Amino acid sequence: MSNKTGTVPLWRTWFVVHRESLLSVLLFVVFVGGWEFVNDVFRVSPMMLPKPSAIAVSLWDGFFHGDLLWHFAVTFYETIAGFGIGALTGLVLGGFIAQFPLLERTVYPYVVAFQTIPKVALAPILIIWLGFGTLSKVMITATIAFFPVLANTIVGLRAAPADQIEMLQTLTADRLQIFWKVRVPQALPYILVGLDVGIVLSVIGAIVGEFVGAQAGLGYMILQRDLSMDMAGVFAILVILSAMGVGLHLTIRYVQNRVVFWMDNDANRTTGA
Repeated sequence: MSNKTGTVPLWRTWFVVHRESLLSVLLFVVFVGGWEFVNDVFRVSPMMLPKPSAIAVSLWDGFFHGDLLWHFAVTFYETIAGFGIGALTGLVLGGFIAQFPLLERTVYPYVVAFQTIPKVALAPILIIWLGFGTLSKVMITATIAFFPVLANTIVGLRAAPADQIEMLQTLTADRLQIFWKVRVPQALPYILVGLDVGIVLSVIGAIVGEFVGAQAGLGYMILQRDLSMDMAGVFAILVILSAMGVGLHLTIRYVQNRVVFWMDNDANRTTGA
């Protein structure tokens, strides 16, 4: 495009739109390149810190010449299934507690007490009860994902403006109508934040369960490669876990942008959406 017409060149428009993504990619390239350079110059032992190139080779071999894809599928299933159970339980119980103050005084203290129990200490008990299969890992994941969703659901449902509730009450709306017309829409941003936290913690929950006792999964693979002193393989699995966590986080963010589209864009950018 000609500058004489006062129009902005297409390449400049494209750069402005994608500059944050380009900066992120550039930061990644500099970080990985610097890591490789430091390992070469200072001759860092691969047992201490493997090169990014060695990690990439391990990833390639694991996916295309090994069984890494199967172990990834196992951990992904445990993460999603556990998150689904924990999130659903948190939503239902949070809804009841927010609606009935008696439950907050009688039930909620026990929920908080359960949450204070370290899940690393709880994992061996669940494995003894449920076995070394995926069910025990799913339940461990559910216990970790449960509380963030529960707490945010309670806060969100109680954040409804009092004037809107009073207006509906003057129009003879019952408790259920107020719940769906006012409380739920007001609570959606809070709930989605809880889901965002819960889905990331679910990855940790699945790995914790696999560390304690498992027959498959990425946590199981970390232990196996650690025993064989394959540090490049361990770092490769950590890369996979990070990518899975980021992918799940972005999925929740995408849902948030579609469901609570009325939220201010500046607020979304502040929270990283």
